[in-house]
Amino acid sequence: MDQTLLNEGTLSKEKKNPNDSIKESNLNPLNVMQSIRGILTQEEELTFMNILFSSSASIRSGNFGLSRKEVEKQLGIPGDDNRFFSFITRVNQAVSRYFQLIYDEKRDQVVVMMRVTAHSARNTLSKESLAILLYMFYQQEVLQHEFTLFDQLLDALGHETKKANQRVLVNIDPLKKIGAIEEYETNSPERAFQLTAIGVNLFSDSFLRRTAEFSQSNQLNKEEVLKFFKRYNLYQKGESE
Repeated sequence: MDQTLLNEGTLSKEKKNPNDSIKESNLNPLNVMQSIRGILTQEEELTFMNILFSSSASIRSGNFGLSRKEVEKQLGIPGDDNRFFSFITRVNQAVSRYFQLIYDEKRDQVVVMMRVTAHSARNTLSKESLAILLYMFYQQEVLQHEFTLFDQLLDALGHETKKANQRVLVNIDPLKKIGAIEEYETNSPERAFQLTAIGVNLFSDSFLRRTAEFSQSNQLNKEEVLKFFKRYNLYQKGESE
């Protein structure tokens, strides 16, 4: 699979949504995959396999994963919150050492992401591609912009010359290939990009903490980092930020 999770030292993300409660790390070796039938029903096992298949960038050129409605349809549990999140919890309890099943409510996507070594992660994304993704993450997840214009990437990461245009486009391409971003249609000739559920969930808390500390030249505690990135709706509306 081409999707990776950006962890401390690797490219992995763990998002608290309904997904944080499911992050019980399984320390068993790979043979735990053989015991998944004891955790999931036959319908749940087939649904997990379908999500895994549809999350592969080598299989689909876009629209990775399945919608919640489609997952519930395959499970035979339409509109049942408890059974839907129970399914995610039990899958992750079984395979969380190697995969993470993520539900992105904002984008209505259920995707499977694979954990990889730092070496494999570095071979997947260049420093420039990672910088572009982090810039888009801050714009769209923190500042709540709906999309990021190509011209904004040029202004932030280079000068508007032919060479800069080509370099940014070259480093955008692998992000599209792994399903982290997608083209966003606008009513203008300007080119724009939007994060997918994969792109949003690529960064771990540890990675974001180190990124924020580097930008501030100072060590930060978890609350300061979460406030900086506005993660998990930690600060309620009306509170001073």
